[in-house]
Amino acid sequence: MTVQRDFKEPARCRPDLVIGREELVTAARDQLTRGGSVLLHGPAGIGKSTVLRALAADYGDAARTVLRCSATESESHLPFLALADLFGLVLDEISDKLPAAQRTALESALTGRGESTLQRDGLALRLAVLSALRVLAAAGPVLLVADDLQWLDSASAELLGFAARRLGDTPVQLLCAVRTDGQEYDRHLRASPPDTLAVRLNPLSRNQVSALLDHRGYTDLPRSTVREIHRTSGGNPLFALELGRALGENPTPPRPGEPLPVPTSLRALVLSRLDMLSDEARRTLLVASAGARPTLALLHAAGRENAEAETAQAAALGLLATEPEGPAVRFAHPLISAALYAEAPAHERRAAHAALSTAASDPIERARNLAMATTGTDPEVAARLAEAAALARDRGAPSVAAALGLLAARHTPPDGAPGPDGHRLCAAEDAITAGEVDLARDIAREVLTRATVPADRIRAWEVVIEAAGQALGDVDAVFPQALADAGDDPRLLALVHYHLAWRKLIVEGDFSEARQEAAHAAELAARGDDRRTELMALSFQSSTETLMGHPNAPATIKQAMKEPQDPYVACHHNGVGAARFRWLMMSDQLPEARSTITALLREVRRRGMVESEVHFQRFLAETELRSGHCGRALDLARESLRLARDSGIGLGASAMLASLAEASGGDVGQALALAREAAGRAEEDGDQMYLSRALAALGHAQFVAGDAAGAVGSLRRVRELEQGLGITDPARGRWQGDLAEALVRVGEPGEAQDVIAVTREHALRLDRESVLAVLDRAEALVRAALGDHEGALARLTSVQDRLAKLGYGLEEARAAFALARLRTGRPGPTSYDEAARLFRRCRALPWLRQVDEAAAHGAGEPAAVTAQTPPSDALAGLAAMERQVAALVMEGATNREIAARLFISVKTVEATLTRVYRKLGIRSRVDIVRLAAGRHAK
Repeated sequence: MTVQRDFKEPARCRPDLVIGREELVTAARDQLTRGGSVLLHGPAGIGKSTVLRALAADYGDAARTVLRCSATESESHLPFLALADLFGLVLDEISDKLPAAQRTALESALTGRGESTLQRDGLALRLAVLSALRVLAAAGPVLLVADDLQWLDSASAELLGFAARRLGDTPVQLLCAVRTDGQEYDRHLRASPPDTLAVRLNPLSRNQVSALLDHRGYTDLPRSTVREIHRTSGGNPLFALELGRALGENPTPPRPGEPLPVPTSLRALVLSRLDMLSDEARRTLLVASAGARPTLALLHAAGRENAEAETAQAAALGLLATEPEGPAVRFAHPLISAALYAEAPAHERRAAHAALSTAASDPIERARNLAMATTGTDPEVAARLAEAAALARDRGAPSVAAALGLLAARHTPPDGAPGPDGHRLCAAEDAITAGEVDLARDIAREVLTRATVPADRIRAWEVVIEAAGQALGDVDAVFPQALADAGDDPRLLALVHYHLAWRKLIVEGDFSEARQEAAHAAELAARGDDRRTELMALSFQSSTETLMGHPNAPATIKQAMKEPQDPYVACHHNGVGAARFRWLMMSDQLPEARSTITALLREVRRRGMVESEVHFQRFLAETELRSGHCGRALDLARESLRLARDSGIGLGASAMLASLAEASGGDVGQALALAREAAGRAEEDGDQMYLSRALAALGHAQFVAGDAAGAVGSLRRVRELEQGLGITDPARGRWQGDLAEALVRVGEPGEAQDVIAVTREHALRLDRESVLAVLDRAEALVRAALGDHEGALARLTSVQDRLAKLGYGLEEARAAFALARLRTGRPGPTSYDEAARLFRRCRALPWLRQVDEAAAHGAGEPAAVTAQTPPSDALAGLAAMERQVAALVMEGATNREIAARLFISVKTVEATLTRVYRKLGIRSRVDIVRLAAGRHAK
């Protein structure tokens, strides 16, 4: 591909923040700080020039002299042009310090006077460039910044390469960027100093593309559109920005199923070789671009008889990727397909879709292509599209179903049955399921502008409310309108009161009122024979009663689980299965809770229910965390957070759980940041329920970080919030033990005992065994603070055994740690080995570091773990299998257990461990844990 010079974005428009490149910028900056050189490489538009300018701006002040050049394709034939850019302004400073022959050759090359050439003055010129750099370096460090090395004239490239290889210890550094389509940067690396770091810029993720578009002001794009921009651009920031700009300037958004509008600038960029194709080959590629999954067989069925030869011609020109082993016809870049489609006349596009509407084997693809080939309304086409949408829904592809539903609305006559708005509402509900809340909200708002049928209006209001997520305060005005539209219809009223129950809980923080609204909604739904809404309301009621510690909770759950059940409600994140999971978790039934949530997660993934997947992934992470599997919990929590950020759903809740997982098994600094993010989101949304959870996570992270005073402040606020909300079940947030222990640390054992006493009363009433055990651990520390060491030791020993039997591995390890700290300085064993073993089994790295510090200091209180302590990256250089084996070693698994869990032989485990030892320079399994915990092998 060829990027025109005038197509490049001006430097003044570049963001100060290099979005999505923070890690590689840090690595490059460190390399420059050490005195090395950096070579940035990657495809056109990937952001090399942006990173180059950012690094030059950051590091340029450290150099006395900065030499710059930026080559262009049109000037690459002019000899010594880059050399003139680099040395033209410093020639007067250096010329009198060069030997006469070198000075003459260099001046002749730079000024164009004389007939200097590499053939005639080769040695003199080579030595002159090397001498010039040494002269400049004698006065201070030199930074040479060169962009677009691929267009450097050959003479300048040869001279700079000669000098770079011979600079040695001379303080001259190169910061260069070169366009590469693969790994062919080697020849440029060979022409760089020996200590050059090659940094490849890879495509941006969807979140990074979204952040880039937001930074440039394209903030009103729906998430579904951002997803399509990411797909079409292939993560290339230049392409993504141009697509975003085209959408921003286009008053008419693309219709469902149509590719994004591709601006002329990008069409010229990626289709420069299209003119070299034959007309027939171009038509074949158009059919391929119109298909979802084109193959040679599909192209043949669509009437392209010479598809093999025509696709081979396109592959030779770099338009198609060559895949000799597979049947797929794949474009070299998604943008080529989009640009080719956008370039084609409308009648040719319709002809391509018409051919595919009979050639495609999949009924969904046939219906989609039939719609794209048809203009105007057509009841038969609309019916085919509605059937395809239902099929996509059954396949667990609600996003596809939403697009098909909108196409069905477009082809439905105004007097059709169902009408266009019926298809639109189905599409909006599918979009909600797929997590595309912006699209769903827009569809519902459009329907509300003209719908008069109460049932349609209530469906639309439901979508608007659900699209608001936790920010229900933002749609307060909806509820009176929805109640008015519902009239006296019990089915419609049940739906509105169900959502009012959520508003009472989230916005007003009133559990009692929320419970009553849910019960009322369930009664109305039963009267209206709406089993789905009845079950959703009962599930909500039971969850609320569980959190409140209400005595009716078990009976309500039993009622919600009666037949007949609704498959959608059964696996919804606010449905019966989720309510039962919460009850199991709070009742200390961890194995059953794990199997329940695993089955639910599997089902929502099959159905494509994105919001439920976000929450269930988080629930599974919480289950693993309670069970003491911190490594697995951390992986699951991070994945839930990634999915939440990607979809814009459940961000606060996922950040809260990720904070707890980081504090237990990852980076305490990250835990603090995530907890503050979760609290900020909850306060912004006016979500009282999750604000208390977020602050509990913050207090826990502060406690693990050694900031007992901060933990006390955060957890006291949690206590006030939950008292106001009416939450009495201590198993809901499990923060009371942390508060009591933190109070002991800050010298407030009396208040700690009060917290324990109040919490114990509720835990005894609700039979919360694990909470009682944690309270006893905290009370042992209160006793020790008051001088009763013998009583404290006896209680801690009992607590550790009880927590082990309940399956709370991390809490068991904390009890062992507290026991070891109390024994320090007293007669008898004082080893921290048991605590270290248990924390190692949990892979609780922050706690392992505390044990290590306590053992090193020999003190009763562990040294504070600072929030800035990063997790060790010792395992980062291992292969995937090696990392998995090392991670299981950290959990305390034997070689036989590792072999069983990874489905490999014991000999393979032993061989893998041998490689791990060699790569990490260690000798034993114990050293792996020491490295992971931030320690050095002895």
